[in-house]
Amino acid sequence: MSEPTALVNRPVITAWSALSPFGIGRAAFAQGLRERRQTAAPLDQDQWHAAGQSASLVPDFHIREVLGKKGTRSMDRVTGLAVTTVSRLLDDSPRNRQVATGENAALVLGTTTGSVQSQMDFTRDSLTGERPFFVDPARFPNAVMNCAAGQSAIWHQLKGPNTTIAGGHAAGLYALNYSRRLLNFGRAQTVLCGGVEEFSHARSWLDKHTHDPETDGAAVLPGEGCGLLLIEQGTPLDAEQPVLAEILAVEMGIALDGEIRQALVSCLNRAIRRAGIRPEDIWAVSTSEAPGPAGTQERAAVDEATAGAAPAHLTQTSLIGDTGAATATFQVAGVLVHADGDSAAAGQVALVTSVDRDGAVGCALLRLG
Repeated sequence: MSEPTALVNRPVITAWSALSPFGIGRAAFAQGLRERRQTAAPLDQDQWHAAGQSASLVPDFHIREVLGKKGTRSMDRVTGLAVTTVSRLLDDSPRNRQVATGENAALVLGTTTGSVQSQMDFTRDSLTGERPFFVDPARFPNAVMNCAAGQSAIWHQLKGPNTTIAGGHAAGLYALNYSRRLLNFGRAQTVLCGGVEEFSHARSWLDKHTHDPETDGAAVLPGEGCGLLLIEQGTPLDAEQPVLAEILAVEMGIALDGEIRQALVSCLNRAIRRAGIRPEDIWAVSTSEAPGPAGTQERAAVDEATAGAAPAHLTQTSLIGDTGAATATFQVAGVLVHADGDSAAAGQVALVTSVDRDGAVGCALLRLG
């Protein structure tokens, strides 16, 4: 199969970091995944008043302890997760901070709806206060979905394009596709790209009341976290910088009337053609592990599109729970961890797929460095 000329100078992943139920930072995520460590733990109901008894939370994450007291008085959890993850990625090496900050550094952050807790708290205050306008104005920014991305850019001097994309479990792939376009059109030289999701009282109850076991399958314990990738165009700015993965293709689609398999197969076939590979070239697959019929259709679509291949199937949702908008970026991070531990991974192709109960489907093909 010949490679289309449009694929010259594809974007590449050169660094990543994560705040996850495995812990704070890239090393904690990698170690937890390799150990296959379970992270679900009982909740302190005096603190959370949650709908369930257990969840997978980022351990020991307290915003003022991690980020300090200055500028964090009114910061909500989702913003704290994002700001801290950006900080961790930038601090991992002097080069990261050099190339990923400033005028040409963009941030693209996937979300579900921002912070549901902040939105509900602000609305409640306007309804229960002596006057509707007797609300804390410092908390208003938390009620809009782009707060986490905006605050991350302010904290870390990211002066390029700043974008928030709502896409549920597929948000990380939407963000990856948007990042690719920013680089291809010269809008940025580097992009911090990922997704973030917080656990909260409000989210737990929304999940409970919107979950239908008959159509959605068994509920997955909630998780939280933020994953970020450093994306650069083609050859990194520093030619000696190792490339972790080349982004061969990203394709998104919409499943109408629950036809997830058909929509995802279409995405997969387009991605394979765009990448210029054969189905049997796919070495590893990471699905979003959606519960119930959606997950069954996701796996069936992957099996159909990769006929002739015998890929390794990577899993992590059972370890860290339903991490919402951070899921797809954690999947990419999981692929990179798997590749880092396998000397045969260099040059191999990995597939990441995602489906969301609201109909979003997508996939990404990565050639590992």
